Amino acid sequence: MTIELSQFFQVFFEESFEGLDVMESGLLSLDPENIDNEEINSIFRAAHSIKGGSATFGFSSVADFTHVMETLLDEVRSGSRSISQDTVDLFLQSVDCLRELLQGLQAEEEVDTTRAVELRGQFEEILGVAPGAETTGEPAAGPQSAGWHIVFNPCEDMLQTGNEPVRMFFQLAELGQMTVRTDISRLPSFSGMTLENCYFSWEIDLIGPAIAKSSIDEVFEWVVDDCDIIITPLAAEHSVTVDAPAATSVPVETQADIPVPAAATSIDEPATETGLASAKDAAPAVAKTGAPKKNESGSIRVDIEKIDTLINMVGELVITQSMLGQIGADFTFDKIGKLQEGLQDLERNVQVLHESVMQIRMLPISFTFNRFPRMVRDLSRQLGKKIELVVKGEQTELDKTVMEKIGDPLVHLLRNSLDHGIEKPEVRVAKGKPETGIVSLNAFHQGGNIIIEITDDGNGLPRDKILKKAQANGIVGPDAHLTDEQIHDLIFQPGFSTAEVVSDVSGRGVGMDVVRRNIQELGGHVSVKSKEGQGSTFSISLPLTLAILDGQLVRVGKQVYIFPLVSIIESLSVDMKQVSTVAGACDLLRLREDYIPIIPLYDAFGIEPDSRNLENSLIVIVESEGVKVGLVVDELQAQQQVVIKSLETNYQSVEGISGATILGDGTVSLILDIAGIVKMAQGIGINDLSSGQQAA
Repeated sequence: MTIELSQFFQVFFEESFEGLDVMESGLLSLDPENIDNEEINSIFRAAHSIKGGSATFGFSSVADFTHVMETLLDEVRSGSRSISQDTVDLFLQSVDCLRELLQGLQAEEEVDTTRAVELRGQFEEILGVAPGAETTGEPAAGPQSAGWHIVFNPCEDMLQTGNEPVRMFFQLAELGQMTVRTDISRLPSFSGMTLENCYFSWEIDLIGPAIAKSSIDEVFEWVVDDCDIIITPLAAEHSVTVDAPAATSVPVETQADIPVPAAATSIDEPATETGLASAKDAAPAVAKTGAPKKNESGSIRVDIEKIDTLINMVGELVITQSMLGQIGADFTFDKIGKLQEGLQDLERNVQVLHESVMQIRMLPISFTFNRFPRMVRDLSRQLGKKIELVVKGEQTELDKTVMEKIGDPLVHLLRNSLDHGIEKPEVRVAKGKPETGIVSLNAFHQGGNIIIEITDDGNGLPRDKILKKAQANGIVGPDAHLTDEQIHDLIFQPGFSTAEVVSDVSGRGVGMDVVRRNIQELGGHVSVKSKEGQGSTFSISLPLTLAILDGQLVRVGKQVYIFPLVSIIESLSVDMKQVSTVAGACDLLRLREDYIPIIPLYDAFGIEPDSRNLENSLIVIVESEGVKVGLVVDELQAQQQVVIKSLETNYQSVEGISGATILGDGTVSLILDIAGIVKMAQGIGINDLSSGQQAA
């Protein structure tokens, strides 16, 4: 039977990327002066798994590079070699290199190994081997012997893990001349046998010129947790022929010889004859699988408890469907009560099923947060600053799609905190602050949203400098009187920057407006609070999922629209005494201390309302990008959760509309894009929304 290994490629790539995350996290927390054995072991195991998997699937560029990394890690964990901060940096560069190689293979692209070759040369220089030489996994003066005695005692369930002893014997035979004796003392009677179990153990004498113990270890590396292995050097007199007596734990009378290939015989031919074709030979050079988009994954791992809940709810639905089916098959009016009861059960079960399905898409935000410790470490060195990153709430769950799209905006905000926020160590000390700045990344649930906060204890936003720059750029008038909150909000204007020096970190005037736009596209919003000299906090509010929306149904004429509930400030009837008209602009509603521009939705969408008289209408106050506007509607209807359908995918993009949904009566209702509505309204008489709100 031929196994198509390409079906396992995606799983290999996912596990390899997870392994790289483990390596990076471990390396970042590694203290060269006081090495934690468990930490270095976890880093080694991750590298070892990537090497083994890539070798199995024929990805030699990854396997060869990871092998030399693993060799150095093995020496560090064994205590035979110390490690410096420069070596840790080299390992981190290698993690980046491996990630690039794996991404290239996953995308079925030709990989560039130039960087891998360069880094491998640096590892070989540390190990003291000639560039390009075969690394054995042992130190230069590691133990070698003219022969080795191996006791191989597998656990009974070793075969169930897919490991085959015969293949191991073929690999050992390539190292030297081998004699094998089999212990069958554990073999039960025929009736007591289980075909999947292994009842044998073996003693092996392996003779050859200068065989390194590490070469033998590599043969058994996949089964070290499923067997007992004892490897000891053979005495000098066994350098040519070995017929060693059995160990006391392996009785001689129960041993039997099995044939093995001679040392000069290639493993390929016998393996092929016995149907044990090499997995490496069976794999093509690159993965034949569709590559997901950058930063997006085509699969998701789900907790088994979530699957169990889903299965239970499907079972409840089947019971309810059966009950309703029996009522419908022989319906009489005296069964109305049971029908209503069944429909209530159906509604409740569908709601729970819906919640269970949505939970499957929820992942801890640590999947996004895990990328930032490395970024903070590298940038703090580049900027000559001392910065500590504190991460909280990493187990807060968020929809997978939202999480994949929030990564880049978070990078922008974090880089700005590092570059503009945190001061140089000497500056902090002069201000009476600790020389190490603190940047905090926190996530928590609030209502139906998730809040992500980035806080630093640095400079804070320079209020006067921002205002002067905005006035110089014509963003606000020279005599404008703005609150601190309004001034801070100016940093999100396109092209705005107060940086005096342009660097590759920040200061080019691009980024913050993109951050706001990207967050708004996710149905969220971003705000900033800052105190000069003490620090800043950027807050991002996001919906837990993009598939479901809490909406307010409103009617305009004969059309029913849905407002995102998160955008609504309040709803009210119109008092004409509070309405005034500004020449060349739209009507304004005085609401407490603000002047709110009024936008008739019937004009924006070109439909006929019940009445064009404001006194007979309702105004819904909504907010977008810090700007409040009043939308005129005829009637407020129910609030409900709606499933969002993409209008662009099913029809085409429509200005002012973010999507559509199907209501309970089967009609299609459009979901309003509040930010888009504001932009549309600017074309029908609103020239400066902000000036109206700032008037007194």
